[in-house]
Amino acid sequence: MPVMDTSAVFETDVPGLVLRGKVRDICDLGASLLLIATDRISAFDVVMRQPVPGKGRLLTRLSEFWLESLPACKPHHMRYVVDDEHVPDGLAAYRDVLRDRAMLVHKTVVLPIECVVRGYLAGGGWKEYQQSGSVSGVRLPAGLRQAERLPQPIFTPSTKAASGHDEPVSFERACELLAGPHPPNAPLRAAIARGLNRPPPNAGLTPAEAIDWARRTMAAARQRSLDIYAQAADHAMQRGIILADTKFEFGLLDGELLLIDEVLTPDSSRFWHAEQHAIGRSPPSFDKQYLRDYLETLSWDKRPPPPDIPAEVIEQTRRRYVEAYQRLTGRAL
Repeated sequence: MPVMDTSAVFETDVPGLVLRGKVRDICDLGASLLLIATDRISAFDVVMRQPVPGKGRLLTRLSEFWLESLPACKPHHMRYVVDDEHVPDGLAAYRDVLRDRAMLVHKTVVLPIECVVRGYLAGGGWKEYQQSGSVSGVRLPAGLRQAERLPQPIFTPSTKAASGHDEPVSFERACELLAGPHPPNAPLRAAIARGLNRPPPNAGLTPAEAIDWARRTMAAARQRSLDIYAQAADHAMQRGIILADTKFEFGLLDGELLLIDEVLTPDSSRFWHAEQHAIGRSPPSFDKQYLRDYLETLSWDKRPPPPDIPAEVIEQTRRRYVEAYQRLTGRAL
């Protein structure tokens, strides 16, 4: 289990680095990738200068917990999380910095679609519903209110714009993007596919065959996403937490659809206190919303460079990640 301490890892210098994302440093180790969750934290697509101590370890171990606990998560890309007994060849000197925060994973050809599942009306989904009565092309009943539970969970895929903001798309548009000869690829997806030396899964197909393949693949990703959400939401509710929405990513390895990237963490999901949930307002959450709320009180224009974050805001944010980990896993730190 992760051990919390006062030190923080803002970035790493592990050999093989191919990408430094907002939170993760990604290393290409040849046959596998090493995903290193640092303690960086971002808000409004800007990485803050101050890290949140231990955050990366909590994210990695929480992802591991879900991957091992939920049947619907299988098959997935995880090989193991680095600990005292499991360290990639040649990286023993980096054991201390990698312990609990680095995951060795299989390389996959990553689908260029984020698979979002919403069980409640919140965030961007709530804004879109207010404007159109639907979310990503899914028509919803009239009269729903903010934070209200949906009649049933909905699948609302999205893709990444060049600026890094999520762009909602309909299921059919997601299929078209997947079928296209040059699907959009965020840097993380490109890094994960790096070194496979394989043609894209739709190579050699006619346009009709490609769209048929894409629809079947997206249908499988949709069903997996809904199944994972259902199992995770049930588990979380038993621990007094509402899983309002979350996003998954999938990749293909030898034709098999694998769940990849982080899974059901406070960075990829919206977790609420069940006892504080009330329809009509945004409930307190187990994520970086506390940080966002603080930043909203400033005159910052939400562009780099970011403002310095007070130690108390960092600590309150850290506590929310810790509580989410402990309540969801039942494990002490």
